[in-house]
Amino acid sequence: MIARSTLYSARGGDTVQVVETASQLRRAGVEVDIKLTHEKIDYQRYALLHFFNIIRPADMLMHIRKSRKPYVLSTIHIDYSSFDKIRTGMAGWLFRVLSGDAIEYVKTVSRWVLRRDKLVSIDYLWKGQRRSIREILSHAAMLLPNSVSEQVRLVKQYGCDTDFIVVPNGINEAMFRYDPAVERDPKLVLCAARIEGIKNQLNLIQALNGTSFSLLLIGSPAPNQLAYYHQCRNIASANVRFIEQLPQMDLLRYYQLARVHVLPSWFETTGLSSLEAAAAGCSIVISAKGDTKEYFGEDAFYCDPSDSASIYAAVHRAATAEPSVVLQQRIADRYTWRHAASHTLIAYQKVLGV
Repeated sequence: MIARSTLYSARGGDTVQVVETASQLRRAGVEVDIKLTHEKIDYQRYALLHFFNIIRPADMLMHIRKSRKPYVLSTIHIDYSSFDKIRTGMAGWLFRVLSGDAIEYVKTVSRWVLRRDKLVSIDYLWKGQRRSIREILSHAAMLLPNSVSEQVRLVKQYGCDTDFIVVPNGINEAMFRYDPAVERDPKLVLCAARIEGIKNQLNLIQALNGTSFSLLLIGSPAPNQLAYYHQCRNIASANVRFIEQLPQMDLLRYYQLARVHVLPSWFETTGLSSLEAAAAGCSIVISAKGDTKEYFGEDAFYCDPSDSASIYAAVHRAATAEPSVVLQQRIADRYTWRHAASHTLIAYQKVLGV
């Protein structure tokens, strides 16, 4: 498994996906190593390469060319442009006149120039974002999107006809369980996510500032969005608290105490913390932007991420509703890392003909 160089230093949902999938595959008897894209890899040791995050094609091109190995790709196709185009300042002005692919190209090169990330594939500089993505998609042995919705978006945007198997995101089923014996705080609202613009904590804080709700934000700031983090802290009223990122086991306690978990993102392929919180008994508030409806259906409360009043109204409705037993069962039946690994193994076997 080959993932971004900052997989562990700037942890996100893809960190959990990579680590948990690898763990479950090992339990199934598959030999799996996790490598960061800038690490030296002895390709001959492996029958198959597994990449993650199609929006980071510069992480893949060199390995594909040098290894000459078949590869599969967990696409995790996030559209950051929905947030990038509403940014303020010079970045916002620039991003409003660029396409989504052009924005990602600028960000990739900027991270490299500022030494915040590694650029392992120099040919990315002249191929660009869109051409690189199309090349990677077309030569992949199999695509592993997290939903049918994600695959539809990929086809619409890049026109690929590569074979695919949906590998849904999941939870650690042994960890995240509903415990009716735990008394919940009816006013505690939780948001567990890295603090960055696309997660939309700023509008969430504005929505709940000075209300009867107690908002707890759990997460560390994204390394390149410290200004956004400080903006969130500066506008927060006394009923808003911040806690740095926690290990998943420690998160469980807060999921069990909170009445509502809210993730009003500008875009989500899934929202892992929403799945975890729902399994632990929270009512869920989310945005419909992305692929969330395929997971949560009508068993969540939806908000408009651009509208603080809409966010507040959804939180208020969720706080007075019973947690969805139907959603809890659906997560247990479909959305666990054990299920994700099972689908991944089917893809491996199909690619390798075993």
